[in-house]
Amino acid sequence: MAPPSADHERPGYKVCSFVDDFVDSGVGKVPRVATGLNWRDRVGTVRARMGLWRNDYLIAPGLYCTGKPTADSPVLVTANYKLSFDSLRRELSGTDAWLLVLDTRGINVWCASAHKTFGTDELLRMIDRVGLEQVVTHRRLIVPQLGASGVDGRKVTRESGFEVVWGPLRAVDIPAFLANSSIAGPAMRRLTFSLAERLALSPVELTLAAKPSLVILAVLLVLSGIGPGIFSPGLAWVRWQLVALPFVAGLLSGAVLVPAFLPWLPFRAFYLKGLIVGLPVAWLVAANFGAASGLEVGAQVLVCLVISSYAAMNFTGATPYVSPSGVEKEMRLAIPLQALMTIVALVLWVAAPFLELGG
Repeated sequence: MAPPSADHERPGYKVCSFVDDFVDSGVGKVPRVATGLNWRDRVGTVRARMGLWRNDYLIAPGLYCTGKPTADSPVLVTANYKLSFDSLRRELSGTDAWLLVLDTRGINVWCASAHKTFGTDELLRMIDRVGLEQVVTHRRLIVPQLGASGVDGRKVTRESGFEVVWGPLRAVDIPAFLANSSIAGPAMRRLTFSLAERLALSPVELTLAAKPSLVILAVLLVLSGIGPGIFSPGLAWVRWQLVALPFVAGLLSGAVLVPAFLPWLPFRAFYLKGLIVGLPVAWLVAANFGAASGLEVGAQVLVCLVISSYAAMNFTGATPYVSPSGVEKEMRLAIPLQALMTIVALVLWVAAPFLELGG
């Protein structure tokens, strides 16, 4: 038998699984969220990390709370990307706080601040929309430091009366930050990019690459069957395996090995980092799974290098290593080189059966 309906249920509305109850405030009932993650949250985290239905992983913007907040409790601002929301609430066990969630269109704080959806206007709009001045007696908002590029603290204070206090970089430091009278120590202001943080980007890169990779591999299968007999299915299957392997190896090289070894790789440009890491990978593939001719080996090496370089270049906009102008400069240099390498690799691969016959 199903449990009885809760008092806060309403026709046409769904209560999210992360909402435990509702608490009274100066503007009515506010949803109180759990600080522990349930299985739905964890499945959603994995899904988001892999880039699956990523654009739908968001919650309704507005006012939430943890614990039993009062009019004196702190107000923490975050984005309505659920991964950002979950990262914050799971650090608030035993903390009485209000959570002001901005409508960032399901984008994380850092990226949304660059697009101004986590910005001054949205913050002012949400303060007014939820009636925040009726919820708390103080006039302080704790805004993530990563949102600083989008929020003009002075304008927020001037137009709303709420002072912007810049919180720490990481949600894990929030409890210590609050315990220290909302003062962030130097370590809380320092941006890190550890191995785990770097590899967290790899699953989504591999997932996003899956669909175009299948198309490219299908094209390579067709090209592998072209020979003196016009087209041979048997030849296509044998040669396709020889070119598919360096393709996959290059993808793993650029999407996994480059971020893993990032601090020790020379050059600032990511496409060069991809080439550097891809070179020994290409050599290992060609040496252990070599093709029948030198032309095919050359094509194998080029395929591995260009895929590694391109996959590595995807990290230029997802790290603290480069600026937007640096990303644009790198693309202008890298894409023509990668296109040339691709053309040469395809020419070598298609030409090899004909030249072998002539030899």
